[in-house]
Amino acid sequence: MVMGLCLLVYTLAQRALRQALANAKQTIKNQLGKPTAMPTMPWVFQFFQSIHAGFWDGVDQIVNLTQEHQEILHFQSAPWQ
Repeated sequence: MVMGLCLLVYTLAQRALRQALANAKQTIKNQLGKPTAMPTMPWVFQFFQSIHAGFWDGVDQIVNLTQEHQEILHFQSAPWQ
């Protein structure tokens, strides 16, 4: 049951990202660096693996968040900042 729920959330996230890209008539880069309006969630998760969040010296910090990452997060419906 848990696995089924995880797959449902995974599929809904992919669908939401693709719809947001289609509505904005935008694309993001795929694994080969070519623009795509149909990204897969495995690729998006892999793309975000280099980002680290932490609490150093009393300050919340996010490391390695590039402009490309921010553009993808822009298409997600939930606030991320």
